[in-house]
Amino acid sequence: MSTRQKKLWGGRFRKPTNKMVEAFTASIGFDRRLYRYDIEGSIAHAKMLAKQGIISKKDEKAIIRTLRDILKDIEKGKFVFHHEDEDIHMAIEKALIARAPEAGGKLHAGRSRNDQVSLDLRMYLREEIEETLNLVAALKLQFIAMAKTEIGTIMPGYTHLQKAQPVLLSHYFLAYWEMLDRDEERLWECSKRVNVMPLGSAALAGTGLPIDRAYTARELKFPEVSRNSMDAVSDRDYVAEFIFVASLIMMHLSRFCEDVILWSTAEFDFLEISDAFTTGSSIMPQKKNPDVAELVRGKTGRVYGNLVALLTLMKGLPMTYNRDLQEDKEPLFDTVDSLKGCLAIITEMIKHLTFKRERMQEEASGGFSAATDVAEYLVMKGVPFRESHGIVGRLVAHCLEKNREISDLTIKEFQRFHEAFEKDIVERISVKNVVDARKSIGGTSEKMVLTRIREIEGRKK
Repeated sequence: MSTRQKKLWGGRFRKPTNKMVEAFTASIGFDRRLYRYDIEGSIAHAKMLAKQGIISKKDEKAIIRTLRDILKDIEKGKFVFHHEDEDIHMAIEKALIARAPEAGGKLHAGRSRNDQVSLDLRMYLREEIEETLNLVAALKLQFIAMAKTEIGTIMPGYTHLQKAQPVLLSHYFLAYWEMLDRDEERLWECSKRVNVMPLGSAALAGTGLPIDRAYTARELKFPEVSRNSMDAVSDRDYVAEFIFVASLIMMHLSRFCEDVILWSTAEFDFLEISDAFTTGSSIMPQKKNPDVAELVRGKTGRVYGNLVALLTLMKGLPMTYNRDLQEDKEPLFDTVDSLKGCLAIITEMIKHLTFKRERMQEEASGGFSAATDVAEYLVMKGVPFRESHGIVGRLVAHCLEKNREISDLTIKEFQRFHEAFEKDIVERISVKNVVDARKSIGGTSEKMVLTRIREIEGRKK
């Protein structure tokens, strides 16, 4: 068997691995992105082994020096990966042993690939969560900026995609700020559960060597150490939790994109997306397509698929480690890449949206959007709400029959439906007054929206 074919675990095997098996089981094609975390973990492990007297200081220095050289070679593109190396852990360890034969073989004492891969994933994921948190924070700031810019813009609010009540466009933007704020909180909570060090759990039962896991955890900046070796090597709930949180964020982004897509149509005509964030048609020269928003909407389903794939992968696994877990990485990596890409491009795209304020206000005034306010007007005159609801329903039916809006009615016409109507009803149902009347906490009035913006900007960072 050649040096390249020889496996580090091959002592009890008499035949070389079949080439088809090598190709089928290899993960080096996608898990190589974990190289930096694998090397950092190995350096910390080497330091701990030397501290505990399991390896000599001389071996420690040789291992660390060689690992750093390997890191430099990988980052410079000089390191050659082979599929027969199976995974990033074996690729790096084989290179270490080849370059430092005496010391390199001593590094794996007190650990297994089982706890090693969990360590690498946790280190990778805590760093990606931090980057994702920064992207979420940037998008939240952009929503706040848009809310401040569009504070005077009134638009129709919808339920069931039917005109419901007028709202401030600023209020709409703050709704997405609130969604992302909860997403941010979930990411923080997820990061706490990710930030637990599994190294030293070994294959499944821990190790009989006198290792110091607390020391390794401090070296790698883990605030906690896993408490059960079987759990540490076999569960991927922290990966599933991240993809679940990512799915929620993507859902929120997709909903926003759906509005952008609808509002950019000729039928709505509420906004225009900059040419820089749209594409054309290969056959229809007039087309301007919202492809960025559509792709975010599409990638949301992809992230959902990653969550279902991981949950399905995990649901039937017996304790403890099984090779099935090799399939946890591609869904995670794809989710990280998709989520970060979508957050970044949506943050930038928002800056290139132009809202058609007059058109939005005009539409907000129609569709009987003041009907609830007419009912509440009667409530303030002492009419029970259910009675006022019926009165206004009949009033709307009358307007539909006559092809008129509520605002077109005279005071005499109002009074045909109830004597409580007075002259002030006309002013009360102007679109601006309808919006400004919503002064309850969380309401859409300019006063409450500005109050919420001040609360948000005044929060401790």
